[in-house]
Amino acid sequence: MQKISVVRIFMTLALILTSLNLVAKDAEKVEKEGNEDLKSKIEAYRDHHLQDSHDFTFFSDEETGKHYGFPLPIILWDNGLKVFSSSKFHHGETVAEVDGNYYKLYHSKIYKTDAEGTINYDEDHHPTNAKPLDFSITKNVVSMLFIASLMFFMFRSLAKSYKKNNGIPTGVGRFLEPLVLFVRDEIAIPNIGEKKYKKYMSFLLTIFFFVWFLNLLGMTPVGVNVTGNIAVTFGLALLTFLITNFTANKNYWGHIFWMPGVPTFMKIVLAPIELLGVIIKPFSLMIRLYANMTAGHIVIMSIIGLIFLAKHWLGSPLSFGLAFALSILELLVAALQAYIFTMLSALYFGMANEEAHH
Repeated sequence: MQKISVVRIFMTLALILTSLNLVAKDAEKVEKEGNEDLKSKIEAYRDHHLQDSHDFTFFSDEETGKHYGFPLPIILWDNGLKVFSSSKFHHGETVAEVDGNYYKLYHSKIYKTDAEGTINYDEDHHPTNAKPLDFSITKNVVSMLFIASLMFFMFRSLAKSYKKNNGIPTGVGRFLEPLVLFVRDEIAIPNIGEKKYKKYMSFLLTIFFFVWFLNLLGMTPVGVNVTGNIAVTFGLALLTFLITNFTANKNYWGHIFWMPGVPTFMKIVLAPIELLGVIIKPFSLMIRLYANMTAGHIVIMSIIGLIFLAKHWLGSPLSFGLAFALSILELLVAALQAYIFTMLSALYFGMANEEAHH
């Protein structure tokens, strides 16, 4: 009897241990699946932050599925002009019907589809549906219009204060004047020269403050990543390219196509390389601004995501501290990138207007 009781005790303990082991494995599996689900949500939120969108959403409530923000106008050209509100898409959840045509918002792009919202794919899983020409007012466009309006009123206030107080700025002008003088004395004059810098000052001041304010706007909780959009940086670099080449003198083009003091054979070899450099210069402007701002946003958003993934008492405070430190560093990068873009633009303008040396 005693042997049977001991065997039963051991069997009972074995069953308890087995059950506890199974429960622990199930709990570990659930926790792992939960972490994977949370990780995918964080990655989706980070990608959404980096992309442009057809509505301005401040935040969303996951439990109720509500989005708090405001819709933006959709402007399409599809056998005629189609104008409607982005609220018809319900954040990509429904199909918009306009004049008998059906449109679907898929990965921030608008495709023509049927009433069911069917999206066809090719072998590489890329949508093959027709895309109408999209001239919509997106979140990035609204942000740029906001910054442009802000700059207009700020500099208008500065101009008025100069007029009223005999050249002495007041109010916001006291903040702007040292920066205007910095762009003039430290960027424009050293790179372009005292004789010709004035005709470029309006562009240099505009590009400096425009890029800087957009970079700062991207650091706010509004969540706008304008300078991390390669289309925006392409447009800014294109302006520098056009101004450089349309205001260049004969000496500039002479050094590109027929360098003085160089043997004829070397002129023929170097001319295509110099011509390629004309395109590479603005291309480097575009990539530098885009890559630096995008990388900064990705790193900060990823570290903030670690706050929610960390289960240890030490993990979340460390992630928060690191995210805070990098945010402070990103404020420096925001000003630095505006300075670099403006300085290199001024350098290209100076090269285009350099006089021949005898």
